Amino acid sequence: MHVRDLPLPGRILEHYESQGIETLYPPQVAAVEAGVTEGERLVAAIPTASGKTFIAELAMLTAEGPALYIVPLRALAREKYETFAELPGVSVGISTGDFDSTDEDLADNDIVVATAEKVDSAIRTGAPWIESLACVVVDEVHLLGSDGRGPTLEVTLATLQRRAPGLQIVALSATVDNPEDIADWLDADLVETTWRPVSLRTGVYADGSVTFDDDSALGIDVEPTGPDDDDATEATAALIADAVADGGQCLAFVRSRREAESLATRLADESLADDSLAGASPNDCAELADEVSEIGATETGSRLADVVESGVAFHHAGVRSGHRALVESAFREKRLKVICATPTLAAGVNVPARRVVIRDLKRYTGEKMTWLPVLEVHQMCGRAGRPHLDPYGEAILVNDGDESDTEELWERYVTAEAEAVESKLAARDALRTHVLSVVASGFADSRDGVVDLLDATFFAHQSPDVNRARLVDSVVEELAEMEMLDDGDGNGRKDRLTATELGSAVSRQYVTPVTGARLVEGVQTAARMADENVTELTALEIICDTPDMHGTYLGNRERAAMYRFASTHAAEFTTDLGAAENFEEWLCAVKLARIFADWTAGESVEAIVENYRIGPGDLEARLERVEWLLGAADAIADVVNADLPVFREVRDRL
Repeated sequence: MHVRDLPLPGRILEHYESQGIETLYPPQVAAVEAGVTEGERLVAAIPTASGKTFIAELAMLTAEGPALYIVPLRALAREKYETFAELPGVSVGISTGDFDSTDEDLADNDIVVATAEKVDSAIRTGAPWIESLACVVVDEVHLLGSDGRGPTLEVTLATLQRRAPGLQIVALSATVDNPEDIADWLDADLVETTWRPVSLRTGVYADGSVTFDDDSALGIDVEPTGPDDDDATEATAALIADAVADGGQCLAFVRSRREAESLATRLADESLADDSLAGASPNDCAELADEVSEIGATETGSRLADVVESGVAFHHAGVRSGHRALVESAFREKRLKVICATPTLAAGVNVPARRVVIRDLKRYTGEKMTWLPVLEVHQMCGRAGRPHLDPYGEAILVNDGDESDTEELWERYVTAEAEAVESKLAARDALRTHVLSVVASGFADSRDGVVDLLDATFFAHQSPDVNRARLVDSVVEELAEMEMLDDGDGNGRKDRLTATELGSAVSRQYVTPVTGARLVEGVQTAARMADENVTELTALEIICDTPDMHGTYLGNRERAAMYRFASTHAAEFTTDLGAAENFEEWLCAVKLARIFADWTAGESVEAIVENYRIGPGDLEARLERVEWLLGAADAIADVVNADLPVFREVRDRL
């Protein structure tokens, strides 16, 4: 099928042809035949680089009204926004910011790109642009099965379907075990294929050679190592150097931030920047290192600049967002040869490579080392092979153990199917959050109404025998005890449900009910304290000691110092040192409060990173959270009639 055969405006057709897109890939043809350009619903479960974005564009460009493109990550939102903004005559908006904002101007756009959390928030706050949508595209829909984002995505889709029954939904997914379940739930056709525009072979390295799933083999010269050396790292370095020498780029995945930086430093000694190879010349890399330094001169940034000079970079959540974006774009532009990353990169932005090397297939969960999920490993492998750039892609799992380990890797990852997607909405925190939101937003005003919404969820589709009425009753009871829901006469029957002023504020501010309850407790305690004791630290301790803040860690060397700090400032805190339910968690909250107090006092990023052993990227992310939670605490203080301007004052100083 040719692009010219599609029902698109002439300028759009010319745009695609100018990019060399003249014929459709087989999965794209299947999507057209399934009616994606005619308003039909579709689930496309196809490999990375097989044309999912083009399928999404076909749906959005032919929809009879505005379209919404839902992504899991802000970085991916920015990438897709820039991609769609290149479409001639198409206005594109992006919404990833403040959760209590309605972004009314988004209604003027043909396409809106937003995270699932922002769409959920927009529904709660009554954003008018939600009502006019004709098409919704969900990227990475298999994240329905994730503990964090899954319930929000699920309830958002269920709500959108109930509000607009004729809405076209196009869901894009990696290959998973049960895409038909998702398609059945969404009442959509399924396009499922393993076809890729660039062939991918996957193999396992052991003892100097790689055995691939196409029965081919690759010998690798690995320098012999001593008893204290890391055989897996040396093998990884050799596999990367081999691909680069052949003109390819590499992604290397390891388990931790420290390992990503360590491997990048090891590879920098290989002098991968070479004038004889296309891209990543010494001059290119020197200029790129200068760009890294211009963004910020933290210790992490300096280490990144050092390895970038050799054509190598590292990428993890502790790196500043500006540095991560620069590394990603430089890799796509072939200014870098290698990125050493943690697994999060595999589920994020578009950074394909000739060869993917996965050194670490286990991660520490806080208690023990556990195998990575098959889907996660397959997503890493799927990054191998760039259309129009590479003749093939290779994904290699590194084994530095015995032969039985090789067999286990082969069976666990190479020949195994990815896990099935399973709803996580039954988790208590998720249920409390979303039951409150559907009542507070006016979407349901009774227990029956809440059950009716739950009936439209993926959870109900997968668990039809669960007594959802009983589940709703128990959650409503909990929310009533938190004084966030009012069930009328309180007799436990299916009475009218309304959100209290507190419940409405908690939902509108997009904090979980448990965080809302913690904020109420902290605000009321602060209101009883002497005025001179209510300080910036008071406000920061209250918000940092909530589940939505996401904690930090305490190193052994800083625990005693943080305890002394907490003791010195005890009068300013709402929690007594001897009364904390979990003292270690509370002391971590004090550490965060101290970090943000230093920030508002004008301390530099470099000093904070050095003093508190926190990554600059972590500081960035937490600063956004603290600003959001200060706003939520201020709103809740108004509801409980507590005169505490300190929350606004600290937020202004941030």
